[in-house]
Amino acid sequence: MAAIVAEGLEKTYRVFRKQAGWAGAVRSLFRREYATIRAVRNVSFRVEQGEIVAFLGPNGAGKTTTLKLLAGLIYPTAGSATVLGHVPWQREHDYRRRFSLIMGQKNQLWWDLPAQESFVLHREIYRIDPIQFTKRLDELTDLLEVRQLVRQPVRELSLGERMRMELIAALLHDPEVLFLDEPTIGLDVVSQRKVQEFLKHYQAERKITVLLTSHYMKDVEALCRRAIIISSGQIQHDGPLDDILDRFSRHKVIQLQFADGQTPPNLDAFGKVLEVQPPRIMLEVDRTRIPEVLSSLLSQFAVEDVGVQERPLEEVIAEFFTTNAERDARE
Repeated sequence: MAAIVAEGLEKTYRVFRKQAGWAGAVRSLFRREYATIRAVRNVSFRVEQGEIVAFLGPNGAGKTTTLKLLAGLIYPTAGSATVLGHVPWQREHDYRRRFSLIMGQKNQLWWDLPAQESFVLHREIYRIDPIQFTKRLDELTDLLEVRQLVRQPVRELSLGERMRMELIAALLHDPEVLFLDEPTIGLDVVSQRKVQEFLKHYQAERKITVLLTSHYMKDVEALCRRAIIISSGQIQHDGPLDDILDRFSRHKVIQLQFADGQTPPNLDAFGKVLEVQPPRIMLEVDRTRIPEVLSSLLSQFAVEDVGVQERPLEEVIAEFFTTNAERDARE
C-alpha cells in the first residue's frame, strides 16, 4: 500500500476583498465583495513507503496548502486523500502519532524555555516510553551535533541550531511519514549541509517516507530522485528529477577552450554567448543542435578542451515558473 495517496484534491477559499480608501471601507460595511481563491486544483499523486519526493512550485502554487491537507490541519473542498491508510482530516489519534510536519517559518518549541523542556512535553503528548525517549534523544542530538545546546533557551540559539532542534522534536516519536515545508529556509550554507546530511542518513536508515518542499535546489538534488511540480494549484510534472531538464530545458551549455589563447569573433552565430574569459567561452545552444554546433566549431577552430553540460536545475525551474506565471496572467 502506498504511504500517501491524493486523488483530485481541491481547496478553495472565499476571501473578503477590501476596497481602497476611506470611502471604500465605508462601502464595505454595507456591501462586501468576495474573491474565490483556488489554492489547490485537482491534485493527484502517490508516494510509496520509504520514498523521498520533492514537491516544488513557486510561492502561492499550493504546496503548503497541500501539506496542510495531508497533515489534517485543514479540510479539502473536494477530492480524497489517505496517509498510511488514514484520512488526514479525520484527525485520528493513531494517525497523529505516525506523522510529523515541519514548517521552516513556524516554531513548535517553546521560545523562552530550553529545547529539553519542549522535548519532555513531546514525550508526554505522544506517550513515548521513557527508555525509548532517552535513546532517541541521545541518538538525534548526537547525529545533529546539538547535545550541548539542549539546555539553552531556544531564543538564544542560531537559526540553524533552532532548525536542528525542530527536527529532533519532529522525530522523537519515530514517525513513519515526514512532511517538510522549507526546512532550510534562511539557513547558512553550513547549516543547510548539516540538515541535508542528517535527513539523507536518517531516511536511509529508517526508510521513512518524506514529502519535501523547498526553493533551495541543493536540498532537492541532495535528497530526492523524484519531483512533483505544482503551479497555479495544479500538478505540471511528476517523475524522475532528471526528467525535468529533458522536459523543460530547451538548451544546454557548451564550454570551449581555444588552443591559441584567444577567442574567435562572431561566436554568437553558434549560440548565445554566456561568458567570455579568453581563451575560454560558454555558449548556450538549443539542445537539438548540439551535435551540429560541436561539429562546426571543431572543424573551424583549434580547440584544446570542450564540454557539454545541462543548465542548473534551479535556473530551469525558475524559467518554467516564470513562463507559467506569464501564461496565467494572459489568461
